[in-house]
Amino acid sequence: MNSEPDDYMRAIEAALFVAEAPMTPAELKLHVGDGDMAAALAGLADAYAGRGINLVERGGRWHFQTAPDLAHILRREKDEPRKLSRAAMETLAIIAYHEPVSRAEIEAIRGVQVAKGTLDVLMEAGWVRPAGRREVPGRPLIYATSVDFLSHFGLSSRRDLPGLEDLRAAGLLDPVDLALEAMGGQSVLENDEEEA
Repeated sequence: MNSEPDDYMRAIEAALFVAEAPMTPAELKLHVGDGDMAAALAGLADAYAGRGINLVERGGRWHFQTAPDLAHILRREKDEPRKLSRAAMETLAIIAYHEPVSRAEIEAIRGVQVAKGTLDVLMEAGWVRPAGRREVPGRPLIYATSVDFLSHFGLSSRRDLPGLEDLRAAGLLDPVDLALEAMGGQSVLENDEEEA
């Protein structure tokens, strides 16, 4: 990249700086006109790498955010929203890994009924959104994660979610499953999948 950004890149930088929410390249184009958007965004991201703020892309939308190593400087005391229940965390994980998924599919995976307010809490947090209806009898509503979910957890896309090996390495798998696996048996999850 040149030492001085061109006018098109400067216009994109200004539009993103004042934007109230992350913007897609198509939305940026409405403000700054035609040009090599991909090259300009990549150039800006490179220019801001290692600085106090970074230009990042989350779920196809671009925005400036505080550099992760400096976030502690800008923390403010605020009322923390209530923490998610275990049921809500499990439901969120199921939606993230299996989306789009219906309430019945969530219940089948969890093995228990989803409480009425669980999905509402996740939608209120902005992490889950309705994603249409399944084309089966009854046409159940299906759910998927949102761009806010990706942004909150620092993911570019769902492909960045940790896999089974990552979870095992981090010690986040159920100790019962790990014990069964060590004895040469199958995990409870694998047995459930075979029966389904």
